[in-house]
Amino acid sequence: MDAINKGTKLSVNINKLATIRNARGGNNPDILAFAKKIESYGAHGITVHPRPDGRHIRYEDVYALKEIVTTELNIEGYPTDDFIEMVLAVHPHQVTLVPDAPEALTSNNGWDTIGHQQYLTEIISEFKKNDIRVSIFLNPEIKYVAAAKATGADRIELYTESYATGFATNKAEAIKAYIQTAKAAQHINLGLNAGHDLDLHNLKYFAEHVPGLLEVSIGHALVCDALEYGMANTVKMYLNQLDA
Repeated sequence: MDAINKGTKLSVNINKLATIRNARGGNNPDILAFAKKIESYGAHGITVHPRPDGRHIRYEDVYALKEIVTTELNIEGYPTDDFIEMVLAVHPHQVTLVPDAPEALTSNNGWDTIGHQQYLTEIISEFKKNDIRVSIFLNPEIKYVAAAKATGADRIELYTESYATGFATNKAEAIKAYIQTAKAAQHINLGLNAGHDLDLHNLKYFAEHVPGLLEVSIGHALVCDALEYGMANTVKMYLNQLDA
């Protein structure tokens, strides 16, 4: 099957590189140097998800990355006051709002855009006034799509853990809800991103079947693969899965 999303962008989440750095202190690996290398290997963007405890990417890293990233900088996170202040100061190309608690190990759920519509609308309005593209982390459920659009968001990012979990046993079934949600987003001109547990085994099938896919954000799997293949080769391998 030919890919239906020629030009889907790859944004590399570098949180895990920061986790390695923080384990020993100091500046090895150098997060800024790696961000520049990843861009030079062909990635279309850099994603970071700073958390209040600073266990991987720290707020000071985000400010520094803004000065050197020449592709697209995507900042993910829960919209605390501190997070909002940092995003407005850094002015990234995109902010992705994620509903996880500060102590969460990793993002594990999408927004209830119906129940939190007013809350999200107020926050997104502030970002949009500052010309920052906004994406909302969303489970693959059609019922939340229209409400996501109503908040003023430009895009949704589909949370792909359930697809990745079901891929090995029944990939056609695992992807069904994503196709349906993507079509609902297309119908109302809502952009589409995706991320979480996408890897070299399941990415190509996802990109070939989910319409309107603009961007994928991949970190943990890509960094793990880089341990075996090297970062330059790994970025190119992921780009090949996207035909990018």
